Amino acid sequence: MLAATNLGLELGGATVLDGVSLAIPRGAVTAIIGPNGAGKSSLLACLAGLRAPARGLVTLDAAPLSDLPAQQRAQRIGYLPQVAEVNWDVDVATLVALGRLPHAGRWRQGDGDAAAIAAALAATDMGRMAQRIVGTLSGGERARALLARVLAGQPDYLLADEPLANLDPGHQLDSLTCLRAAATAGAGVVIVLHDLGHALRVADHVLLLDGGRVAAYGAPDAVLTPERIAAVYGVATARVALPGGLVITGRA
Repeated sequence: MLAATNLGLELGGATVLDGVSLAIPRGAVTAIIGPNGAGKSSLLACLAGLRAPARGLVTLDAAPLSDLPAQQRAQRIGYLPQVAEVNWDVDVATLVALGRLPHAGRWRQGDGDAAAIAAALAATDMGRMAQRIVGTLSGGERARALLARVLAGQPDYLLADEPLANLDPGHQLDSLTCLRAAATAGAGVVIVLHDLGHALRVADHVLLLDGGRVAAYGAPDAVLTPERIAAVYGVATARVALPGGLVITGRA
């Protein structure tokens, strides 16, 4: 299990995380939500081992994550940043294949690598664009290619920071289905989301951050109440039951 215990972090003299704890099981989707500046991206970076907390500890299978060699950490934890740079003018298939590097240790591919790459391209609807140069893609297409790169690594834990940004509604739902499928296959999936309706729909667990602190943590129905949303976001909402499930809507 990937877990954080009492994390604290300061950036530029400001406290961005204060006493944050959570446990991320495999086979489930955990959504991290909260207003802008709540500490969501900073928490995800700590969970990925990319930022060291000032206080507290991140553990993987009860051992400090910082003790794990970098290649093993890359094999077990896949990280999709909010803004990802692509520094080479490569085609989509080559970009997605980079997700297999932690397993090979150098640039080579076996049958298992090819199958993982093909599955990731298919899951993100990027198979037909495999030969397209990344620089020619739209923002949404590029976001899907980057998600495919992480999926190709078949990590035990997949951490995605706002993976739905720049996607049209149809591909937002497709990406959520893709991430849900990764959890069903056994990965622990963590998604930073702004759309509370998506969190209610896809997540098994929701962590609500407010000012770097945990405002609530638990099942979506228990966390995403109109009262708590009003307290944290300052907006009035209502939950409406539709054939596809509950949705959250604003109200006057």
